[in-house]
Amino acid sequence: MRLGRAGDEPDLFRICFVCTGNICRSPMAETVFDAIAVRAGYGGLIAVMSAGTGDWHVGEPADRRTLAALAARGYRGASHRAKQFDPAWFRHLDLVVTFDRTHERVLRSWTRDEQDLAKIQPLLSFDPELAAFGDIPDPYYSDAEHFDRVLAMIERACDSLFRQIRPAIRIGA
Repeated sequence: MRLGRAGDEPDLFRICFVCTGNICRSPMAETVFDAIAVRAGYGGLIAVMSAGTGDWHVGEPADRRTLAALAARGYRGASHRAKQFDPAWFRHLDLVVTFDRTHERVLRSWTRDEQDLAKIQPLLSFDPELAAFGDIPDPYYSDAEHFDRVLAMIERACDSLFRQIRPAIRIGA
């Protein structure tokens, strides 16, 4: 995805989901949120991407269990390739969404100013019932069933996130 804004390009809402290695949680959220936006007719108005705080998996596809969990629910994630978050992206993004407090701490340490800080939000904070959990657990060292449970949390939280940002995005602007 191109992050820069061209003068004649529509003003997209740009969101980046950030987890640890960009092979489990963040590709799930990127895929789910993009599908929600497309289904609602906002596909051309929202740019969705994901990244990791670390560089361990850069260039690799999403974890096979991530892809299996997504496919079982009708999503396509096979084209994903892991990348590391670049702090320079803050100036081009509207929202940077995290999955646990570790991601939030790392990203906060990479910010330049209060404007960057304000863009960082935990995914579960968008769903009042899920917010009490605080973090979305990392399924990497677990089994396929845990990936399914994590995906269910991500789906629900992404629905809540979309409902909250939808009013701020103008169709046909």
